[in-house]
Amino acid sequence: MPYLADHILSFIPTNTIPRHFASYIPGESPFSTWPVVASMTVTYFAVVFGTREIMKDRAPLKLITPFRAHNLTLSAGSLVLMALIGEEVFSNWMKIGTYGSLCIPEAYTDRLELYMMLNYYFKYYEFVDTIFLTLKKKPLSFLHVYHHSATAVLAFFQLNEGATATWVPAFLNLGVHVLMYYYYFATAGGAKLWWKKYLTTMQIFQFKVILAVAAFASYHYAAYNWFPTILPHKGGCAGTPTAAIVGAGIIFSYLILFLQFFRKTYTEKAGSTKNVTATGSSVRNHVKGKPSLNTAGSLLFRVETSTETCCIHGSRR
Repeated sequence: MPYLADHILSFIPTNTIPRHFASYIPGESPFSTWPVVASMTVTYFAVVFGTREIMKDRAPLKLITPFRAHNLTLSAGSLVLMALIGEEVFSNWMKIGTYGSLCIPEAYTDRLELYMMLNYYFKYYEFVDTIFLTLKKKPLSFLHVYHHSATAVLAFFQLNEGATATWVPAFLNLGVHVLMYYYYFATAGGAKLWWKKYLTTMQIFQFKVILAVAAFASYHYAAYNWFPTILPHKGGCAGTPTAAIVGAGIIFSYLILFLQFFRKTYTEKAGSTKNVTATGSSVRNHVKGKPSLNTAGSLLFRVETSTETCCIHGSRR
């Protein structure tokens, strides 16, 4: 039983809400056409890069309080929406099992569609993340801008396709966002948290799970529709080949980009730190030996120290 949803709905006068706000109706619900999505994406780019130009010769803004409020809102909102999706899916799973909750069209209930619509709208509010970066004059990476814009387009595409398994990326992404936005909220207030690296690990893990679910759904779709007498299967799977290709393609691009980010941010930096530590240890060992200034060893020590200092400083620039 979806107790949380029932409790929340008891405070909402659902009878007064227009139908196109309570359920997704292409062409009637907000942001439900390709021209609107395209214009929103173009506006996002224009505002981001326009703001960066405006701030180029200005001092960065701190914006601590609004930044923390923004992140706390997204963390709390993601938690509530994740819980709503989770209880709806769990209710379905108890009745029809794993295959059914991923593939049967009836498992894509009206409530689940509403949650997917709300998740889609979240993606536009998350554009504000980038606005804060530009106002604070923080570096803008390709990964950040691409991920925000592409995720909004992907959420819209999935909502229009109505494939049952689309709840999986929404649920996992919301789970990551609960922790990620809380991290930004806490650290903006001065907290020192040690688990930033593990957030990236969770993001990479979610992409792998999503691709595995996409492969499961695609297999059943192909086996049922194209090779029913050759491949074993439990039945068909809601969705289209186009949805599978576009969705998997975008998620795979995220996986590659986040793996590169992880390597550059954590693996390569860790390796650089080890090299610096080893260099310092080598120098200390020479110092402990205290060679005479008139020996060949002392000349070697002076040359090594000068060379290492040059190289270490060069790698830091």
